[in-house]
Amino acid sequence: MDFETAKALCRTFPGATEDLKWETRAVYSVGEKMFAMSDHAVPATGICFKVDDERFLELTDRPGIIPAPYLARAKWVYVENAKALSDAEAAALLQRAYELIFAKLTRKLQRQIGEQA
Repeated sequence: MDFETAKALCRTFPGATEDLKWETRAVYSVGEKMFAMSDHAVPATGICFKVDDERFLELTDRPGIIPAPYLARAKWVYVENAKALSDAEAAALLQRAYELIFAKLTRKLQRQIGEQA
């Protein structure tokens, strides 16, 4: 998984925004709710994102993937080794992270984002 490619993918989701937070983190959000976060620096050294509750333990059992610091209780993982996931699997997981957060938005906001796409 190439972290820069993953960051570029996050920017393509409907209604997704990228903000610099905590001076060093690129945060990807939809409806002002975070779904992924990475280093702002290029090249990035890792990426973290929301996962389904049932996938959390499976993913964190893999070498190179750990519970995300400060966000693990919300079922976020941190990929610290680019070889831990293939590009295709990473893309699917990032898409799912976006979908999980999008589903928590109000119906009105979901419609607004859908109309913009």
